[in-house]
Amino acid sequence: MSERDADARRASVALEAATEGAAVAARSFRGDLAVEHKDGKTDVVTQADRDAQEAVIDRIDDVFPGEPVVGEEAEALKTVPEEGPAWIVDPIDGTNNYVDGISAFGTAVAAIRDGRPVAGAFVCPALSDTYRVGPDGVFRNGEPMSVSERRDPETATVCPTYWWDFDQREHYAAATRAIVERFGDMRRLGCAQLELAMVASGGLEGVVTNLQTPAWDTVLGVHLVREAGGTVTDLEGNRWHHDSTGLVASNGELHEEVLQAAREIDVGMS
Repeated sequence: MSERDADARRASVALEAATEGAAVAARSFRGDLAVEHKDGKTDVVTQADRDAQEAVIDRIDDVFPGEPVVGEEAEALKTVPEEGPAWIVDPIDGTNNYVDGISAFGTAVAAIRDGRPVAGAFVCPALSDTYRVGPDGVFRNGEPMSVSERRDPETATVCPTYWWDFDQREHYAAATRAIVERFGDMRRLGCAQLELAMVASGGLEGVVTNLQTPAWDTVLGVHLVREAGGTVTDLEGNRWHHDSTGLVASNGELHEEVLQAAREIDVGMS
């Protein structure tokens, strides 16, 4: 089997696994959820997260038994292997939205090889949107997608992604200031994979954070952006990797402006 055919098979399994995980999540959405707190008041988990992750991993194991799975919940690995095939799973990205009955959540599955993504899928059941990427391209609901072509910052919409905890709210304020002083508008969806998917599909022009983000929240979305024609770097402007500090994603046309906004988060703290 050629590498392309192998990646196509992984893309298919990623879509199947994400679809099954999303179906599990959808069954409990806006239901009577038992919510647990992990590391803070806004870091929550539900049994639906665990059940969705189990469904995803079971599907992957059916086809690729024994391959490592990196995931947010339970006993999944927390470190991305740098050699060989592996999978990165977020059973419910946007759990706070999910708990609050907000539709911006989904199940993300990325297939990686030697630490880099090769295929994946993000299924948002309450939005009826499915994003997938593989050797045949990048798609939303079966239609090819691409980043926006906007070049004027004053027409661009940029998102400060991820979460600054209560002892880092100055960073949150600095990020907001850097965006609203430079771009036409700002969004925050509370779901990093969806925010990145929005860049990939042209709904946003940029996503920024100065934090190191968990792989399960970002790797698939970064792959969507790149395959859709966008650019993703760290704060130094180097190609983003899953262990990079800071994440700057853009449509490419406005990357320097988005990068400068991201850098000003730390400058605003000095």
